[in-house]
Amino acid sequence: MQTRLTGLDRPFDIAVLTTGDELLNGELADTNTGTIAAILSQYGYRLRCSLSVPDQEKEIEAALRYLSGHAQAVIVTGGLGSTGDDLTARAAARATGQQLAINEEALEMVRAWFKKRNRQMEPSNERQALLPLEAEPLQNPLGTAPGFRLRHKNCQLFFLPGVPSEMKAMFNQAVLPALQELHPPEAARQQRLFKLFGLPEPKVDALIPYSQLPQGVDVAFALDYPLVLVKLRADGDDATQRLDQAETILLEVLGEHIMARDEQTPEEVVGKLLIEAGLSLSLAESCTGGLVASMLTSQPGASAFLERGAVTYADSAKQDWLQVPLPILQQHGAVSEQCARAMAIGLRRATGTDLALSITGIAGPDGGTEEKPVGTVFMALANPEGVHVKGYRFNGDRHKVQRMSAVMALEWLRRFALRYAKD
Repeated sequence: MQTRLTGLDRPFDIAVLTTGDELLNGELADTNTGTIAAILSQYGYRLRCSLSVPDQEKEIEAALRYLSGHAQAVIVTGGLGSTGDDLTARAAARATGQQLAINEEALEMVRAWFKKRNRQMEPSNERQALLPLEAEPLQNPLGTAPGFRLRHKNCQLFFLPGVPSEMKAMFNQAVLPALQELHPPEAARQQRLFKLFGLPEPKVDALIPYSQLPQGVDVAFALDYPLVLVKLRADGDDATQRLDQAETILLEVLGEHIMARDEQTPEEVVGKLLIEAGLSLSLAESCTGGLVASMLTSQPGASAFLERGAVTYADSAKQDWLQVPLPILQQHGAVSEQCARAMAIGLRRATGTDLALSITGIAGPDGGTEEKPVGTVFMALANPEGVHVKGYRFNGDRHKVQRMSAVMALEWLRRFALRYAKD
């Protein structure tokens, strides 16, 4: 079914429909729409609207009728499984005025999936091949549920599973090429992304010299707590040149606060810097519960710099593993500058690493006092030059305090590695 749309001079409207009760009751977040939007943007398309509906046949049918009347392509995710609440194929048949029937090609796809993995196929899995009569099955390389494609009036509809990994693989494999055939995209809009830490969004906005930016370069903001994301966007034949100029200007005013760029993560940047500087690291975490270690080891190659990480949560662990003196715990408490310093010193003495970083604090929601409220965090970094210690008062719930503490620790390591490399 390779029907090319006419009227290519008009906007090519693409819509996304996600289905599932769990998306509307807070059990799960809808990541599929964001994934689709990002891929479309990368290839020069633009998502015009998105809609989420519950696992109700009439709701899905109504949404399909509405979106197919307002867009040239609709991408639907969810409701293609083998259970009773998987109703998307039935709703699609009703919306397009078709009968449901077992699609032999789709059934063979399901059988082949089980056969390849030497697994027993359940009778209920045959329901995944029950499609509208005019449906064109789409291969699912990662799961049992085939997708399918339909044409309804002047709209192309693509139906994909709701599982994010399956959806993304099928979108790239089947949907994107079909969109490119239906409507060759305009030149993709180029973007540069900067991930900043240590400045609030209004401050970042105030520092950007908008009048100096090349014409046609747009600036957009987003938040990925605790990072501020600054996006430079431009299109046209000279987009790269104009973005290069804008980037140079941004680096002059915001450079020291940029933790990562484009697809990089702060932990990825820190790991590379530590490796380039030839620095080894050990960690002693209390209130963050191993979050810093988890972030750093999420990147391949962490063994080149990370010697060990310890979650020294209780006072007894701080004494036994880090040799924090009992008088410090009794006089100043576990959440104190003195304790953070002793943790880092004891850790470096035990490991012999170039850097030893410690974190201790009160993440909440309980445990705070008037003197040390929730959000009180102390960090220490022991290195060949000595020990640097600092206390903070972070705002937010437990997750935000932990996240802020972990990213602040990464920032300490980033700046030390940069300075060490310069020296």
